Amino acid sequence: MSFIELTSETFDAEVLQADQLVIVDFWATWCTPCRMLTPILEELGTEHPEIKICKLNVDDAQDLAEKYGVMTLPTLLFFKDGEMIEECIGLVSKDRLLSLLSN
Repeated sequence: MSFIELTSETFDAEVLQADQLVIVDFWATWCTPCRMLTPILEELGTEHPEIKICKLNVDDAQDLAEKYGVMTLPTLLFFKDGEMIEECIGLVSKDRLLSLLSN
């Protein structure tokens, strides 16, 4: 599965206007836990194609990181119908993500 790479310009269209659940992974190239989270998200995305998974490099979109109060990487924000419904900070397991999705 391939992720949708977000920018400040594409965020609204890809996330806020989406008609499905969207998980946005706030990450950076220098963040080791971020790299460790990528295969977990790939597996989740393959098993749950109804979920849109996007990545946002905070070094390229500091405005969005600031807007959503992202202070720690990785941070996952869950959006539905244009609203943030859940936040998950740090490296998390696939089981933890699945439990958040079942809420």
